[in-house]
Amino acid sequence: MTLLSPEQFLGFFSASVLIAISPGPDNLMVLSIGASRGRKLGIAFGLGCGMGCLSHTVLAAVGISALIAASPLAFMGLKLVGGAYLIYLGWRALRSKGGVSAQPDQATQSTTWQLFAKGLFANAVNPKVVMFFLAFLPQFVSNERGDAPWQIVQLGTVFTIQAALLFGLLGYFAGQVGQWLNRNKSAGLWLDRLAGTVFVGLGLKLVIGS
Repeated sequence: MTLLSPEQFLGFFSASVLIAISPGPDNLMVLSIGASRGRKLGIAFGLGCGMGCLSHTVLAAVGISALIAASPLAFMGLKLVGGAYLIYLGWRALRSKGGVSAQPDQATQSTTWQLFAKGLFANAVNPKVVMFFLAFLPQFVSNERGDAPWQIVQLGTVFTIQAALLFGLLGYFAGQVGQWLNRNKSAGLWLDRLAGTVFVGLGLKLVIGS
C-alpha cells in the first residue's frame, strides 16, 4: 500500500494543526474542564475528543470508496462540493469576532474514564464533524497515487493523532492557556483569521483547479 507523499503529509499536517488549535467547542471545553477540574480530567476529555475523529475517518473512507466504485465523476463532484463548503467555513471564520473565553466547567463529577468516553462520544456523534471530514480529507487525496480510501485512512489517522496530542496538551496546560486567552482577547480573532484563510485557500485551489 502506498504511503502519503512528504508533500501530502506536510501540507495536511500543517493545516490540521491550525484547525485543531483554532477556537471551537471541543478545545474550549477541554480548556474549561482542565482549568476547573485539573489536568488529569482535562487530558482525559481532550484525548477522547481527539480519538473520536477515528469514527469519522472510517465513515469517510467507506463512503468515498463506495462513491468511487459507483462513479469517479461523483467523487470529483464531492471534492467540488467539499471545496465550496470549506470556502463557506473559511468565510465564516474570517467574519468571526473572535470571542474566546474559557469558562469554568459546571458538569457533575466524573471519573477519568467517564470524561474520556464523554469526549469520544461527543466528537463521534457530531454531524458537523462528519461534514467537515467529508469536505476536508478528500482535498489532500492525490489521484496519481491511487487507492483514495487508503489515503483517506492515512489522512484521518494523522488528523486524529495530532488532535489527540494537542487536545491532551491543552488539557494539561489549561490553566495557563485559559489565563492567556482571557488576557489576550484578540487571540481567538487572529486564530480564526488564520484558519479561515486556510479553508478559503484550500477550497479555491480545488474549485479553480478542477
